[in-house]
Amino acid sequence: RILFELAEKEFKAHPERSRRYIQLARKIGLRYNVRLSKELKRKFCKNCNSLLIPGFSSRVRIKSKEKIVEVECLNCGKIYRYPYSKKFKVLKE
Repeated sequence: RILFELAEKEFKAHPERSRRYIQLARKIGLRYNVRLSKELKRKFCKNCNSLLIPGFSSRVRIKSKEKIVEVECLNCGKIYRYPYSKKFKVLKE
């Protein structure tokens, strides 16, 4: 959790350092079998380990017909699709 907070603080000044913090947090979590919350999982790209901040490093689209939120990483092009319903709350940054 601490490494994710550091990654958010360092993102604008040092994006590579931010990416490294996320990579370390994921590696530690895998080693000690610690699960990340859904909120944390959706904050970074699993392909390139960059922080997903709408407008800076990601593009967010809402497809109302399919009831899907699409998040596209602008660094590597990976697209994540998350279902939503009336109960779903979009995560605020």
